[in-house]
Amino acid sequence: MNITTLGEARFVSPQRHTVSDQARVPAHLIQTPDAPPAESLQFELAGPRDRLFFDPQRTRAGIVTCGGLCPGLNNVIRSVFLELYHGYGVQDVLGFRGGYEGLDPVRGLEPVVLSPAFVHDIHKDGGTVLGTSRGPVDIGLAVDNLIRRGVNILFTLGGDGTQRGGNALFQEAQRRGHPLAVVGIPKTIDNDVAFVSRTFGYLTAVEEAAKVLHCAHTEAHSVHNGIALVKLMGRHAGFIAAGATVASQDVNFTFIPEIPLPLDGENGFLAALKQRMLQRAHAVVVVAEGAGQELLAASGEERDASGNIKLQDIGPFLRARIESYFKEEGIPVTLRYFDPSYLIRSVPADAEDSILCDFFARNAVHAAMAGKTGLVIGLLHDLFIHVPIELLVSQKKRLDLDGPGWRAVLAATGQTFDAKTGP
Repeated sequence: MNITTLGEARFVSPQRHTVSDQARVPAHLIQTPDAPPAESLQFELAGPRDRLFFDPQRTRAGIVTCGGLCPGLNNVIRSVFLELYHGYGVQDVLGFRGGYEGLDPVRGLEPVVLSPAFVHDIHKDGGTVLGTSRGPVDIGLAVDNLIRRGVNILFTLGGDGTQRGGNALFQEAQRRGHPLAVVGIPKTIDNDVAFVSRTFGYLTAVEEAAKVLHCAHTEAHSVHNGIALVKLMGRHAGFIAAGATVASQDVNFTFIPEIPLPLDGENGFLAALKQRMLQRAHAVVVVAEGAGQELLAASGEERDASGNIKLQDIGPFLRARIESYFKEEGIPVTLRYFDPSYLIRSVPADAEDSILCDFFARNAVHAAMAGKTGLVIGLLHDLFIHVPIELLVSQKKRLDLDGPGWRAVLAATGQTFDAKTGP
C-alpha cells in the first residue's frame, strides 16, 4: 500500500539503524491450499528512514488524545515526546488538550508545552494527562490553528473517528499547501482495529476483567444457586469477553456481538442456565456490551458524539430476564450483576502494554519525521507497518469464530452455543 509523503526527504537522519522504503510486509502469511490465488496486500515496514523530510531543529510537533480512555495513553504521549526530543532533537512539542476540541482556537484550552519534566512520571497513571473528548472539530478552523502555531507534525491517538478526523486534517492541510504530517496511533481496548493484531491497552483490560471475574466467581460460588452476570466492553467485537473468559477459566457462558444470543426455548441459554444451576448450583455469565442487540427494542440510528450508534444496555435486560425466568420456574437464585466497564479502561498499562505503547509511539515518530502522512501505525506478524488511514477505517476486525480464540472460549466454558450449528 502506497503511503503519501510530503516531499523529498533531504535531511540526514540521526538514527543509526534504518529501514528501506521498499521493505514490505504481506497482510497474509499463509495461503490455504483450497483458496484461490490472490495478491496479498503489501504494507510498508515501519521504522526509521535514512533521510528526513523535516529539519529537527525547525520542527514543531503536536499530540492529541481523543475518545474514550484506554490503558497506555500516557505511555504513548511520553514515548512520542522522548523519541522526538532525544531520538531526533526536536525541542518543540505541544500537547493539545481536551481531544479535537483542543485544536479549535475558540473552544479549546491553550496547549501545554511538553518537556522531559512534564512527561517524567505520566506513564505511571491511567487516563491521559492531555484530557480527551468525543466529537469532531471544524477542520478549517483546526488547520488554521495548526498553521498559525507552526505545527508540522500531528500525532492522533484514537479510534476510527479520530483517525478519520486526522485524515481530514491532512487533506485540508494539503489543499492549503501546508506540509503537515498526520500520523495516527490506533487506540481501543476493544482490539477491533483492522491490520492491528493487538492494540495497546487490550491485555491490561483483559487482566483487569479477569480479576473481576475471579470476584464474580467467588460471589456466585459462596451461596446456593448463585449467579454472577458480568458485562464487559466490546461494542462490535468480543475480544475482551473472550480473552477474559480464557484467562479466568471460571466462566460458564460467554456471549459476544459476533453471534446471536439464543435466549429462549428448550435449547436456549435460559434453559441451559437452569440445567447448570440444578447440577452445580452456581454459574458465571459474561456478556459483551454489543451482544444480544437483536433481543432489544430498536432505538433507531441515534449516535453519540463520536458517531457511534448508541447500543441498548444488554446487562440490565439480561439480568431481568434471568430473574424472571427462575421466578417462573420456582427456583430461588441469588444474582449479582457486575459492570466494570470504566474500571478496566482507566487503569495504568501493564508491562506488556507499556512495551507495546513504546513501539507504537516510536514508529509513529519515525514515519512523521520522514514526511509520511495520512497513515496509522499497524501491527501484523509482530512487525509494525504503515497503513493508509482510508484503508484502516474502511473495516473492523472481529473475533474469528473458526479461530483458536473462540474455540478456547468454548473449551473453557463447555457451552455448546455455536454460530453455525446453533445451540
